[in-house]
Amino acid sequence: MAKKPGSMYREFKGQPYTRKKYIGGVPHVRVGQFMMGNRTGDFEMELELIAEEKCQIKDNALESARVVLTRFLTRKLGDKNFRAQILVYPHHVLRENKQATGAGADRLSEGMRRSFGKKVGNAARVHANQPVIRVWVDEKDFEVGKNALRRASMKLPTPCRQRVKES
Repeated sequence: MAKKPGSMYREFKGQPYTRKKYIGGVPHVRVGQFMMGNRTGDFEMELELIAEEKCQIKDNALESARVVLTRFLTRKLGDKNFRAQILVYPHHVLRENKQATGAGADRLSEGMRRSFGKKVGNAARVHANQPVIRVWVDEKDFEVGKNALRRASMKLPTPCRQRVKES
């Protein structure tokens, strides 16, 4: 079955479904790593990507943003001239009430009866004005870091803005 669009899971209602102890067969988190680049370096500038609206960000969207960000920064600066960190973790388990379609589906589907749903993925719940990604670069590489965050923001389901701090 094909992946559902991320817009299906964007808004969050109710309490988060996070207790993996009680959930059997939770899908693994698809984010490869949360800290990239030079972890011990001392950098002059700190840039943050901030979500402007509250939403849920699926783990494959976070991974996509991470890949775009690190690939761009590594290509432009090398792997020792930046540090990047994903600040949110996809704790929330997404569920879906799958419906059968096609001929004979009326005999197979239960409709909304007992429609708790099956586990289909994970998402991070992000509130308005919460930082999602942080990047550290030197002052001479400020524009490259800013451009990398802009590219990463295109992979996320919410409008984002950037904030700059000097370390």
